[in-house]
Amino acid sequence: MKEHPLVSTRAGKLWVVATPIGNLEDLSPRARRVLSEADLIAAEDTRHSGRLLAHLGLSKPLVSLHEHNEAARIPRLIERLQAGQDVALISDAGTPLLSDPGFRLVRAVRAADLAVFPVPGPSAAVAALSVAGLPTDRFCFEGFLPASGAARRQRLTVVLEHPTTVICFESSHRIGATAVDLASLAPEREVMLAREMTKQFEEHYLGPAQALPAWLAADSNRVRGEFVLLIAPFREAAAQTNADGLSAEQERVLTTLMSELPLKQAVQLTARLTGVARNRVYAHALGLSP
Repeated sequence: MKEHPLVSTRAGKLWVVATPIGNLEDLSPRARRVLSEADLIAAEDTRHSGRLLAHLGLSKPLVSLHEHNEAARIPRLIERLQAGQDVALISDAGTPLLSDPGFRLVRAVRAADLAVFPVPGPSAAVAALSVAGLPTDRFCFEGFLPASGAARRQRLTVVLEHPTTVICFESSHRIGATAVDLASLAPEREVMLAREMTKQFEEHYLGPAQALPAWLAADSNRVRGEFVLLIAPFREAAAQTNADGLSAEQERVLTTLMSELPLKQAVQLTARLTGVARNRVYAHALGLSP
């Protein structure tokens, strides 16, 4: 009897494969082998990944898997794995799932009691951290900051209070505005901006946030490409406090919110974001009001 193509005594494996973030030489020999042996490759953008496979001399079936279709794709991919087919999951660049699709698929595969294995390799977040010269013993990965200005500034007020190095991704469309926000909220905070990592025109900025907008403006090419932004930890012990017990950065949060919100709302939000007692924030806000 001929075996049905979707019947197998061996379940397949899902391989989560890291691919280069720029320089194609960064693809590991193991990643290349796994891609060559996979029965199917699930890719964020099949056109982009098709060019990578062509460079490697590989011809493999591709299926798109992105934020808009991931849920719909999962049942069929589970069927393929149960039928004994191996599936490789890749993103456009770097390690899948880190600000890229794949979380729902990996969770569903594990829920189906199927095997998932990583093929480690390039990661923009870790690559930038490794050359930043900022504390690396602990760090927080934020992914992309909010797109809108108000939401981004609100998120940054939280990020700036974090006691560890913070890693963010940013797009070329918003890096200038984000730099201005950082310079306004925490001018003295040390930041590192990595641009076009592993590519021909890779550049790094390391210095105070207040000088980052000028660094970007000095060369029009510096606002092009892909960016990783690292923010040094908030050092509470070293923060200078005023008479009301607010640090300089907490005061900046308050004044920023006061410029865009009614006093009561600004005070409530500052207290919630910084953890400072509301009555102390309110007392200081009264002193700042004209």
